Amino acid sequence: MKIEVAKGQDKGFLPDGRHTVEITDIEEGISEHQQVPFFAARMENEDGFVSQRFYNSEAGHPIILQLYSAVGIKPEEGKSLDTKQLIGKRLSVEVSDHSYADPATGNERTLRQATGFRAA
Repeated sequence: MKIEVAKGQDKGFLPDGRHTVEITDIEEGISEHQQVPFFAARMENEDGFVSQRFYNSEAGHPIILQLYSAVGIKPEEGKSLDTKQLIGKRLSVEVSDHSYADPATGNERTLRQATGFRAA
């Protein structure tokens, strides 16, 4: 069997711990379960990558604002933030696993996540 390695798939996940990363890609979508808009930021360095979803909801806004602040973009009341502004920005993140019960099946799922956003 041959396994093709597509662009951006040549790295594994970042190990647990704090890492300085660059945001290299943004994908936008709608959550499968509650239909909440989100963007997923791919954050990587020479050691690997992590992809983190940010939900555009009241509960998600403080986390989004923390991300923008960490990359040096100051949100202004009444103005919109563009996710494309994040591409190429560097920041420090804490990488770890997060387990939760899948709402659709009740089965436990584990995701690699980035938290603790700080200026690089």
